[in-house]
Amino acid sequence: MSEIQFGERYFATRERLTHVMRGIASLATETGTDLGERLPLAEIEAGLGNPFLFVVCGEVNAGKSTLINGLFGRDLCRVNILPETDRVLWYKYGSPARDVEVTPMLEERFRPIEFLRDFNLVDTPGTNSIVQGHQEITERFIPSAELVLFVFPVSNPWGAATWDFISRIPAATLERVAFIIQQADQRDPIDIEVILGHMADLSRKRIGHVPPIFAVSGKLAYEAKRATPFAADKLKASGYAALQDFISRSVCQSPTRRNALETWRSQAAASLRCVEDRIEDQTRGINSQSRFLEALDREIDGIRETFVRRLVTHLAGVAEVFETEGIWVTRILRKRLRALPSIVRLFAGDRTGQEMETLFIERLQEAVVAVAEKDGAEVVNACRSHWNALSERVREEMGIPLEADEAIDDTLAAARQRFVTRLGRAARQGIGNLKVRNQLDKDLRRRNIALKSFIVTTLLLTIAGATCGALAIPWAPVILCSLAFLFLAGAVSTAWITRNAITRDFQQRLLDTCGAFASTLHSDYEEALRVVFRDYASSLNRIRTHLAREKLAIEPRLKRWQELFLTLKAIEQEL
Repeated sequence: MSEIQFGERYFATRERLTHVMRGIASLATETGTDLGERLPLAEIEAGLGNPFLFVVCGEVNAGKSTLINGLFGRDLCRVNILPETDRVLWYKYGSPARDVEVTPMLEERFRPIEFLRDFNLVDTPGTNSIVQGHQEITERFIPSAELVLFVFPVSNPWGAATWDFISRIPAATLERVAFIIQQADQRDPIDIEVILGHMADLSRKRIGHVPPIFAVSGKLAYEAKRATPFAADKLKASGYAALQDFISRSVCQSPTRRNALETWRSQAAASLRCVEDRIEDQTRGINSQSRFLEALDREIDGIRETFVRRLVTHLAGVAEVFETEGIWVTRILRKRLRALPSIVRLFAGDRTGQEMETLFIERLQEAVVAVAEKDGAEVVNACRSHWNALSERVREEMGIPLEADEAIDDTLAAARQRFVTRLGRAARQGIGNLKVRNQLDKDLRRRNIALKSFIVTTLLLTIAGATCGALAIPWAPVILCSLAFLFLAGAVSTAWITRNAITRDFQQRLLDTCGAFASTLHSDYEEALRVVFRDYASSLNRIRTHLAREKLAIEPRLKRWQELFLTLKAIEQEL
């Protein structure tokens, strides 16, 4: 069986418009757009989904029920040689199937047949029905009908009752009327042509114009649609092709329906413009928030640059500390290089270079850490002051709260500790990289070698003198001990002379490396500051996340708006 769908273009347009309006309503909800009463979906869908009303009229046994069954290829109406329709039958969609008697002369029949969702059919008893009240009910349906089919039997297409009924129809309703010559298969084509001519002449005389007239065979059409496979040749012979095309055109070109579509299309376009305005406002807001966030980043960079610019002054103070500590360490070195301690270390082991370096590093690190503690506190206070002023600005600009004060305090405290630790480590590493100990170790090794030579010679001469004394060799012990004393004096003199030279050179090397140390500390200080302000800026991640979500959300909304706009434009062209 083949089921015919009339007015597919209209229904496709209606479905697209309904889909667009749902999309607009959904997008409006998503974007927070207040459409007011512009797009009442329930009312719109109820109006657009209102079924077409077809009224089929004609004399008793004119073939009205057969015509309807042939149109839809279903046994919707009972057919018999005796009058089957003894009341006005209104066919609607409904499940389960049921018959509801509205009045003794009007019955509503609900059937679970899909085409009844879009088409309601009114099958009348007959224009020549003897039951009083039938014609009154029929006349009540006709003004609201969107298509009225008057069925004439081929055997008597000029029945007075039907023509009298047609003559009483208002002129406006006659525009929606079509004449059907039923049972055309019972006459030759030549006879059909003659009948059609008489019908046209009679129409001009009775109603002043000729409505569309179709000669059909409902029986052949029904058989064609029920056949398996579908009998296209039989359907063509039935004359239904032209009738179905006419019904489709009537559906698609219905002024009432097209006006309704255009009205709601216009409403949908107005609603879409409201959504567009809302999206544009949101886009402008996002752009403004992006600029606001960029300004905040620049402010944070500006605060950091303030501390970087004053670094020159801070490093001058560090250089002074470096020089002071260098002189202090040199004094300690001078004490350690006295003759007696130096001679003792020849036997105990000399770690003077390592000890001086460690002492200097510790002293300098303590000084740098003290400076870092002070600077870190100032940096944290600057960030905290900026944060306090920022909270209200963010709330006004973006409508979201910043992190809790406890969270920012924890962040800044951790950042300060990392700042101090990094600079302390940088100070220790910076001194190590200067390698001032290397030359000191070399000088001390040369000094110790010289001292060892004198001390060893002194010891040997003393031993030799003692031996000679034991052997009672005259004058030998005195001479040897005198020589031993001279070598010991030489050791003391060498210790004193090298002490002055080594401490002088060590101090000079330390002072010469002050600039290199300050330069190294400068880069580490800048990096430590950058890390502090990076951690502070990370506290704005909530703002960045909010902005990123808004940007991600606005792009698909714009895309959906464009799709809805283009679909509405296409519907406008179709209408």
